[in-house]
Amino acid sequence: MRKLRCWLLLACLWPLAALSASEILLTASLDSPGVEQFVQALRERRPADKVRFVPVTELARPSRLNPATRLILLDSTSLEWRLSETAGPPALALRVSRVQAEKRLGNLRPAYLSLLWSDPPLDRQLRLTRYLLPEARRIGVLYAEHSHFLLEELRRAAKPMGLEIIAQDWPDLRDSRPLQNLLQNSDVLLGIDDPQLYNSKTAKNLLLSSYARQMALIGPNAGFVRAGALASTLSNQDHWLVILDRLLDQPPGRWPRSLYPEHFSVVGNQQVARALGIESIDPESAALALSEGERRP
Repeated sequence: MRKLRCWLLLACLWPLAALSASEILLTASLDSPGVEQFVQALRERRPADKVRFVPVTELARPSRLNPATRLILLDSTSLEWRLSETAGPPALALRVSRVQAEKRLGNLRPAYLSLLWSDPPLDRQLRLTRYLLPEARRIGVLYAEHSHFLLEELRRAAKPMGLEIIAQDWPDLRDSRPLQNLLQNSDVLLGIDDPQLYNSKTAKNLLLSSYARQMALIGPNAGFVRAGALASTLSNQDHWLVILDRLLDQPPGRWPRSLYPEHFSVVGNQQVARALGIESIDPESAALALSEGERRP
């Protein structure tokens, strides 16, 4: 009889123990060493939770999942899967840029979805530009159909810094005249993370054209810095893990509809800096200066 009472007590307490841990489900189109590393790093940060990865092709429809599950979407394929139904668990979507969201969602921000932006914040990129090139005042910006909406935000951010946004539409990438016109009327080129404009096919033209005029390109991402842009800001895996850890401690109802990480680093191309006659870039000093600027009211 005593054993029976013990078993009944354990059965009653088991659901309470289960409530102390959350199921965190990460998904993407494919597994990869990078994904495995990310999942393992999150698992180490949250030992009390059940953290696992399942390819999106192996998942049921969103509405069939346990609504208490915390979803983390790691690519566009998993985002499309979650957008296929309104019902289902709340989700944190990583690796989504502002331009990609504009193209796919427009102004729609589903209540079940939190977008954690992958592209660097525009005001942060402008402050990096001013930090590295204090004499530059005219900031040249190329835009396309799905990045046009960012121009007003750029102008608002630039005004208190004493900067002027010189915007140029580039509808036909085979025609270099818009690019040449912009370079002629700007002091520096600021790249928006728009894959229609900044990609492997346009990189050579953009970089050679800007440096032919001894003009720096800031951004749009770390990949372009490796290819020959001067510098950019970026948030890496460790920065995102800090954000995820904090958000997963909160109820999904408190998750923001969209968010930029406050933690970031600066990456610079020292060879390009030398070629442009710019002092060597100290990434740590640059990131510290930008962070202090963000903390000021």
